[in-house]
Amino acid sequence: MLLGSQLRRLRETRGITREAAGYSIRASESKISRMELGRVSFKTRDVEDLLTLYGITDEQERASLLSLAREANVAGWWHSYSDVLPSWFPTYVGLEGAASVIRVYEVQFVHGLLQTEEYARAVVSRGMQGADEADVERRVALRLERQKHLVDEMAPEFHIVLDEAALRRPYGGRDVMRGQLQHLIDMSERPHVRLQVMPFGFGGHSGESGTFTILSFPESDLSDVVYLEQLTSALYLDKREDVAQYETAIRELQEDSPSPEESRDLMRGLLQLI
Repeated sequence: MLLGSQLRRLRETRGITREAAGYSIRASESKISRMELGRVSFKTRDVEDLLTLYGITDEQERASLLSLAREANVAGWWHSYSDVLPSWFPTYVGLEGAASVIRVYEVQFVHGLLQTEEYARAVVSRGMQGADEADVERRVALRLERQKHLVDEMAPEFHIVLDEAALRRPYGGRDVMRGQLQHLIDMSERPHVRLQVMPFGFGGHSGESGTFTILSFPESDLSDVVYLEQLTSALYLDKREDVAQYETAIRELQEDSPSPEESRDLMRGLLQLI
């Protein structure tokens, strides 16, 4: 995505159309679009030809961009789990790992980055009914591997609004839910985690369209991405007008929900009821 956004900036600065850029590398306009969105792999020769077309002659600048192209083609650690993942999800895992800020509204269950191993196993087992136990365990292992990013030195800012329904819907039984609630309380005390609960008592709110995630990146060239997961696919939105609507929704959810401190008290109250 970073390389694609830089190629787009260079093309637009020179006033070159996608069609002309595609012609220069013997490809279609749609391929240039996919390259600029970071949704296809990069051939070194294509990047070299585009840089020449865009007038980039400085050897250091060319070498930097060609190095990005080589890095972009290296499979991430999560690709070893591709046999148990839906086709659209590896892209999300890569974006999640690269994000500096992750903002989430979750309705159905606790977000994957905050799930305990037992809760994750209960959720995955429910979603993969009939699957081999080994496949379930590999999916759980991936989820736990993703969580390491939330506790390492380069952890992103993680802002989440959990609907109260996600806390009350039981997965895995009483002990599992108690462990999950305590884990949420503990994680909410980390300085880079902002966890709020949208209570039933509030009524209608700006998250009525359902779960969504907004991913922001440290590179200024990269636009925010909204991730919307569906039953058989997922949407990745990066148009400014689309992202702005979801940013408004998450901001209003944060404003309307109890504070992180009050939300912790709410979760402690639920813990006592289990």
